[in-house]
Formats: sequence, C-alpha cells, structure tokens
Amino acid sequence: MKAGLVMNAFIMAAFNRFAPMVPLVALMTGDEEIGSGTSRPFIEKEAKQAIAVFNSEPGRASGNVVTGRKGGFTYRFDITGKAAHSGVNFTEGASAISELAHKVIALHGLTRVDDGITLNVGLVKGGQSVNTTAPDASGEVDVRFVTNEQRDALIESIEAILGSTTTPGTSIKAERKSGFLPLVPTAESDALTEQYLSSAREIGLLISGEFTGGCADSGFTASVGAPTICGVGPVGGKAHTSEEYIEVPSLSERARVIAATIPKLL
Repeated sequence: MKAGLVMNAFIMAAFNRFAPMVPLVALMTGDEEIGSGTSRPFIEKEAKQAIAVFNSEPGRASGNVVTGRKGGFTYRFDITGKAAHSGVNFTEGASAISELAHKVIALHGLTRVDDGITLNVGLVKGGQSVNTTAPDASGEVDVRFVTNEQRDALIESIEAILGSTTTPGTSIKAERKSGFLPLVPTAESDALTEQYLSSAREIGLLISGEFTGGCADSGFTASVGAPTICGVGPVGGKAHTSEEYIEVPSLSERARVIAATIPKLL
C-alpha cells in the first residue's frame, strides 16, 4: 500500500514536469483498512468527475492487476442474558452463550460459496464462569459478496436473524459496521483494463486481470459509474503478515504502465 503511494507520487511529479496540462487528481486516504468511513464521500465525489480511476492497491503475487473484487461489511452483536448458578438455580438463568450459538449457526447458514457469498463469525466472547449461565455474550461476523444485489439481500437476512432471539430470557442489540461495495466489471472498465494491459505489453509485461475476494476503495469508485481498474500498484504478496513483501523492480514498471495509459484515455 505504501509503495503504491510512492508510485503515485512519482507519476504525478512526472506529469507535472513533462505534461502539466493533463488533468490528474491524486487522492490519498488513511482509513481504508478500517472501512474508509471518513474518506468515502471524498472518494465518491472525485470518482463522479473522473474518466478513469487507477487504484494503486498492490498488484497480485501473480503479477496481475485486479478487475473484480468482493464487497464486504461486518456486524457486531451483543446478547444479554441472566446469570444464575448452573447447579442450584439453573432454571432461573438465561444463557447468552446459548443464544450466541444459535446466531453463529444461523449466520453461517447464509454462506453460498458457489455464489461468492461467505459469512464468518470470527470473534466471540461471553460468560463469567463455568458454573454460571452466561449473562452476556457478543460476536462479530465478516460478510463478503460479489454484487450489490447480494449485499441488499444479505443485510435483510442478517437483520432478520439478529432482530429476534431463540433462547427465552435473552435480548440482542446489533450494529452494522465498516463496509465496502464490490468492484463489478463493466464494459467501460473492461475497455480501461485493455488499454492498461496494452501499455503493459508495450514494455514487455505479459499480465492480465483477475478477481480477488478482498475489498478496496475501488468498489466505491466503480459503484458511482467511474471506469475503474484496481491492483495497479507494485507487485507483492502475503499482505497483513510478517512475511509481507514487495518486488522492488515492479515499482517503476507499474508507474510506467499507468503513465503510458493516461494519454490513451485523452
């Protein structure tokens, strides 16, 4: 990600020196990893005025760029039950963990891998001791999808699940948190991709576009109608780990491809 920012800075500097009349806008934001909650309005405003968007997310480990991405969002849900001694007063209690288990199963039941829909309750906690019915529990679910139509249907289904309880004596509160829209290819974005790949071939890079399950700001730009190509930053892999890496020569290579593509768009 940082290498993509460096690459963009050099592209802007080059056009400022050699072709200052070309109408370029560089938008750098700092909150993408937490859902772009603050920057999204600025991203969409600029995208509505753009004839093309190059999102400098990292190039794939294969060397390819990204032409399609999943969208995603998360829900946090907090369950309230009633504590009771599990041996002496068991029937007076209401287990929030019991209700949590129902919710995990129901949410995971919405997964449709073949359709690109996945739900993963990746965080759970609850209870106060092993011999007490749990007075509280909570969970967070990650949701991924391919189209905006799937997104709308998933929100409806999830809120139905989180809007009621199965375990008597429990209650639940839920909140939808950070979210990204999917990057869905269009005829216009396909044309942009072909222009980019043509520029890559001109300098000897034989690459193509591919789909990824990760989310990015490119979904916002595509959803307001801007032809968008993603993953045009330097090539790397193993993101978000201690083994994350960048292929250093790709930094200048990817800069050259974008610089060669921009005049074609004008």
